Amino acid sequence: MVVNASISSFSSFFLVGIPGLEVFHCWLSIPVCLLYVLTLLGNGLIVLVIREESSLHQPMFFFLCMLAFDDVAIASTTAPRMLDIFWLDAHVIGFDVCLAQMYLIHTFSIIESALLVAMAFDRYVAICHPLHYATILTTPLVIRLGLVSVARGAIMVLPCPLLIKRLKYCTQNVIQHAYCEHMAVVKLACTNTYINRSYGIFVALSVIIMDIVLISVSYVKILQAVFRLSSKDARSKALGTCAAHICTILITYLPALFSFLTHRIGKIVPPSLHIIVASIYLLVPPAVNPLVYGVKTKQIRDRVIILFLKKKENVSKHK
Repeated sequence: MVVNASISSFSSFFLVGIPGLEVFHCWLSIPVCLLYVLTLLGNGLIVLVIREESSLHQPMFFFLCMLAFDDVAIASTTAPRMLDIFWLDAHVIGFDVCLAQMYLIHTFSIIESALLVAMAFDRYVAICHPLHYATILTTPLVIRLGLVSVARGAIMVLPCPLLIKRLKYCTQNVIQHAYCEHMAVVKLACTNTYINRSYGIFVALSVIIMDIVLISVSYVKILQAVFRLSSKDARSKALGTCAAHICTILITYLPALFSFLTHRIGKIVPPSLHIIVASIYLLVPPAVNPLVYGVKTKQIRDRVIILFLKKKENVSKHK
């Protein structure tokens, strides 16, 4: 849907969905819907277990709760809009609504990255300075780290929609994407977008590079400490705990890097593949994180099993 007009801007955009795969939208909606349902159920269960079990009221699990809320927020800003397109052919999205979606998606993504750094720091203190864990990672510090994560994301992304508001859209209002992504919106403008592109690159690179460096430093220190342990059981337990975090980091950053690089240098990457990977980046980690932590973290796994056994016993008694 290309709009030829002499006006300087539009009141709405047209979200294509996944270009070239429009006939498969109905089928593509199935994994999107399943991932969203898994996100809601899995993260809801994680929060419920941590809330109900007082022994889990520790910094690591508080950070996990924050991550669960953030994962639900990311998926909720993306999946319902995609399902509207796939199921109802509701392609039109208001200009301000589009900017709001873009702002929330990128803000929650940066918050998630910051929380992964905080969780890596938590593991570093727990493994490298176990005797000082309780005095270093106090509840006020955990709250401050959470607030800093939110503030960083909210402040860094805020200029993006404000800078887009100053652009003019003359002849094109069709976004070749399934949701309002920053560069996908900027590319449609008929005025100079150098500032928008430069700021977008600055935010993406500063967040990714800084956070990956901090996480890498934490895990290098952790591995050094782990391999100095004399007990094989202690090494195995420490590595098992870290494995969950590393899995989460990989499924979060790899698709994000692919999407970022595709916008800048990936001219040969088909648009459909780019958008599928970009969607994976937003929909898969929120659905997978509860499974990863549920399987790899013994305390959560045990509490979930107990919770379901209690429910099963209650159902049996009522019968």
